Amino acid sequence: MNAMFFINSIFLGVGLAMDAFSVSLANGLNEPNMKRTKTVAIAGVFSFFQFLMPLLGWICINTIMQIFTVLESFIPWIALILLGFIGGKMLYEGIKNKDEDSAPAVGVVGLLVQGVATSIDALSVGLTIADYDIIKALVSCLIIGAVTFIICFLGVVIGKKFGTKISNKANILGGIILIIIALEIFITGLIGV
Repeated sequence: MNAMFFINSIFLGVGLAMDAFSVSLANGLNEPNMKRTKTVAIAGVFSFFQFLMPLLGWICINTIMQIFTVLESFIPWIALILLGFIGGKMLYEGIKNKDEDSAPAVGVVGLLVQGVATSIDALSVGLTIADYDIIKALVSCLIIGAVTFIICFLGVVIGKKFGTKISNKANILGGIILIIIALEIFITGLIGV
């Protein structure tokens, strides 16, 4: 493992974490009074899934390639459905409760769905790291997860900061952000960017 390996892994982590960052930002906007433990938990969930998905992709490529290629075509659809549903629900609740000051916080199930939806495209990173041995693949995935944790933690903190300023509009903004991310993943997945 040389310096280029670590640099590539960090850049992979940054690139993969952008969707999770946006969702973290939306979660912070949605819950401006979130406790630090929940902020860490949100960053941890996104970090875990960004670690897991490239590793699963690597395992698929190095064991059962045909299953991975079948699943790859469904990635944009899965992300669109999951994030679109969550974003639509947040948008609906924000419009429905536009006069109320507090929006419902994201729950455990919602957070897990967000984690899967924002990281499912990371399965394809298995192609990028396919020639790594198991140790290099694990280290690369750990770096990706660590970078994601830092970025998502910052996303929640920034969202919380702005969430206190826009309080009752946060759910609407968060929902719009999630729907835009869903569409971006879907469109780039279909056109193969």
